[in-house]
Amino acid sequence: MSDSVKSLLSTLSMRGPHRVLRGNLGIAGQPGVVYTPESGLNLPAVAFAHSWLTSAENYKGLLEHIASWGFVVAAPDTERGPIPSHLDLATDLLTTLDIVSKVRLGDGTISVHPDRLALAGHGMGAGAAVIAAAQRPVATVAALFPAPTSPTAEHIAPDLDVPALILTGDDVDSLNSNARPLATAWSGPCLLRRLDGATPNGIIEGRRLFAALGAGRYEYKTDKATRALLTGYLLTTLLGEKKYKPFADPEATIPHTTVIDPHAEVEVETPKLSVGTIAKLIKG
Repeated sequence: MSDSVKSLLSTLSMRGPHRVLRGNLGIAGQPGVVYTPESGLNLPAVAFAHSWLTSAENYKGLLEHIASWGFVVAAPDTERGPIPSHLDLATDLLTTLDIVSKVRLGDGTISVHPDRLALAGHGMGAGAAVIAAAQRPVATVAALFPAPTSPTAEHIAPDLDVPALILTGDDVDSLNSNARPLATAWSGPCLLRRLDGATPNGIIEGRRLFAALGAGRYEYKTDKATRALLTGYLLTTLLGEKKYKPFADPEATIPHTTVIDPHAEVEVETPKLSVGTIAKLIKG
């Protein structure tokens, strides 16, 4: 592990050099928010989809953080109920991407480059991003702690040859995560990186009621690390900044993360038996 990677990780976990502006996508007919640098032409853009029972507001810090590094970041604020349509959320992602890439933003001093577009999401939103990526060309896809969707993202992944970052936590092989099968099925270059010690809902901001009910608490360390890993990856893939190449390199060692080979055989742990259970088995 080089000191340079440690230093980059620390730098990327902090806000970038740009002052951030916030806008309302509803003006263009799509409920949602958009964050942009104060000015800039031909900027890269990211359309981000929220997870189940959350909203764009629950990712305010994450979205602002990415924007502070020179990206236009927009998030639709739809399909927030208990029975969401993943297909509709994917459609809203595409509408969002169309708005920011075809309309001058701010006071006309902000524009997006048509070839520097990414789709991203968290939980079910990660699956929506994959569904959307099958419907229009983008430069890359980022799936944060992906969860199963309908249609299933891993059935769409074989048709996608763009680079992808799949970030997962310690639940990588649980029923609530499809990170491994998604990475296994992905046709293009795919980086499956586990954030050690992270839980899938750790990046959701301000959801105190659900945390009290045991639905997952906000984790400062998980959120901070996710911001750095995602920002470094986007700087590399959308802007080609070689300085941040380790964040898109499966051979790079990054603190508190583990690169997972999705094609490797999964070891199944043998359950440990207590002394009392063993005694009962012996007695018959």
